[in-house]
Amino acid sequence: MKQLRQRAYGKYKESFALSGFLLSLCLSLVILAISLPINFYAGRYATLSANNAVTDIILNNIPVLNVGGIFVYGAVLLCAFILALCLAYPERAPFTIKAIGLFIITRALFISLTHLGPFPVHAPINSQLIHDFSFTGDLFFSGHTGLPFLMALVYWDKKSLRFFFLVASVFFGAIVLLGHFHYSIDVFSAFFITYGTYRLAERFFSRDMRFFETPLL
Repeated sequence: MKQLRQRAYGKYKESFALSGFLLSLCLSLVILAISLPINFYAGRYATLSANNAVTDIILNNIPVLNVGGIFVYGAVLLCAFILALCLAYPERAPFTIKAIGLFIITRALFISLTHLGPFPVHAPINSQLIHDFSFTGDLFFSGHTGLPFLMALVYWDKKSLRFFFLVASVFFGAIVLLGHFHYSIDVFSAFFITYGTYRLAERFFSRDMRFFETPLL
């Protein structure tokens, strides 16, 4: 245990000693903090502007399953795991957080453009947390599907994490469809838009990726 603490301390010490690391980490938190209210108001606008629901070839042919608990608490656990990864790999935290912030802003833009109403029949969601931070009109594209796929791209060189996040992305995509929380286009488009967002993050935050290559204890 003592060796683990010493190793962790050394890893943090070396990370914060890297030139520009602390400034980049602070900037990443600012970007994330800015993205959250943007997402909130975009979701509220999309919900207030939502029009009629439309038919969906997949949702029309599968029953509604009561997966509201997985939808809510699975997302909470995913976010907690991402936070744990940022703590475990501090050298990747600035890029990871900035990529998430860009992802949230990108999704806010898309949900502001499309005003479809939610599918008429869907599983109940008995969670104040979701009602406070998510809305019925913020459909396109699926954040539950896109966020784990984004993390798979960020940690692509780590095989176990890549596999976990890819499975999580497919799993959550299935959950939102089985609960009829999203249209099928929200799910399938998430992979393409998220990939594009990741490539933009690579271009915008290329300096942060140099920390990935820095040998740490």
